[in-house]
Amino acid sequence: QGQLVESGGGLVRAGGSLRLSCGASGRTFNLCSVGWFRQSPGNEREFVAAVHWRDESIMYMDSVKGRFTISRDNAQSTAYLQMNGLKSEDTDVYYCATYRVLSRKPLSSDPEEYETWGQGTQVTVSS
Repeated sequence: QGQLVESGGGLVRAGGSLRLSCGASGRTFNLCSVGWFRQSPGNEREFVAAVHWRDESIMYMDSVKGRFTISRDNAQSTAYLQMNGLKSEDTDVYYCATYRVLSRKPLSSDPEEYETWGQGTQVTVSS
């Protein structure tokens, strides 16, 4: 998989929405499982959501279920994270990441399973 570039971050009030995008270069995006993580200074990278490339199964961390939606558009080589009902505790740098191309491993919340990472986009939620 080529490079990943996140966009769509910004400053939003609590209760608001943002849609993050993760654009991939190369031609193998449709063969990679994709995940979103977040991290704040001094903390470990935290899993948010992931979607598998084969069966498009989806996994979310508990605290975002019902508020965040992960999706992918393989024709555009882009993954999305729609975030609704944002809370101050959602403030973080958000990263997208992909598995190794053609990996059939089930979705995981472990960052070590992901091979390629973007540079991150800042999301700040004001209370």
